[in-house]
Amino acid sequence: MNKARFALLLTLILLFPMIISSGSAHIRPQQMAATLPATSPVEKSTASKTFGIIYPMTYPTYEMITKDATEYAGKHNITLIVNAPDEANTEQQIRIMENMIKQHVDGIAISPVDAAALTPVIDAAQAAGIPVITFESDVPSSHRIAYVGADNYRTGQQFAMTTTRLLHNQGMILVENGLEEMQGLQQRLNGFIDYIRSETDIEILEVRYHQGNEDQAMSDMENMIQAHPHFNAIIGLDFVSVSASTLIWKAKGLNRHLIAFGDSPTSENGLLNGQLSAVISQNEGVWGAKMMETLLLASDSVPVKEFIDTGIIEINQEGSN
Repeated sequence: MNKARFALLLTLILLFPMIISSGSAHIRPQQMAATLPATSPVEKSTASKTFGIIYPMTYPTYEMITKDATEYAGKHNITLIVNAPDEANTEQQIRIMENMIKQHVDGIAISPVDAAALTPVIDAAQAAGIPVITFESDVPSSHRIAYVGADNYRTGQQFAMTTTRLLHNQGMILVENGLEEMQGLQQRLNGFIDYIRSETDIEILEVRYHQGNEDQAMSDMENMIQAHPHFNAIIGLDFVSVSASTLIWKAKGLNRHLIAFGDSPTSENGLLNGQLSAVISQNEGVWGAKMMETLLLASDSVPVKEFIDTGIIEINQEGSN
């Protein structure tokens, strides 16, 4: 082998590892990308979001939902704007929602006082590119993307089944409800009445609405008790009725059945102190996180379930059923 050929061969041998190394550098990033674990739609969202929550009124039970939503928001770079009328008021809810639309928030969760009246403003938010979900009470005729909560008609039926068991399928009852125009509460009442009238021998003596006012709820119950002293139970179908009824039970020392709605510190104390016989809950403690999760997905254009069902449970002095 002459010197020229030997020099060429030696050069090729020395360059060969560099050629291999150069080739692998081009394919390695693709191999790494293929092995990375897929992230969920929620994990992909890193941009800051602003979501609004609109309650039907200011009330302590809603603070629990706000706390749950705030904890979720803090983990996902979400700013919350929480608002509500001082007392249940449809016009104020509409104005609050219109202001949130003007602020160009990234999503809105609302518990509507009046479904028909809120439909146009919900649709306006959707038209502006702001996803809207409802909770507690639904507006299915609107363009809202989802409802978080439970089936209110079935919730009313559960109230009736619990009442039937406690009264051994007989007796006389009084019923206190919240906002007469609130669709979810009307569905709850309808489910209750339909079951009682078709499946039991229990007599419904009177039904009243306090319209979101705790003083009115107490007045309603005191007047019903005075008018029907031989009643066997009072059924409170909404959040406000819980605190009003337990206060009356404390003051009067009544030894009758009291069945209330909503898992809250007030109802827990009522069960512990023997004022409440049972509580029917839609697992309100998870509503806040479910609302935030749903809005976060929707704001990233990820499809969501139309009905996020949080379930229905009975809580009594022995625990949850």
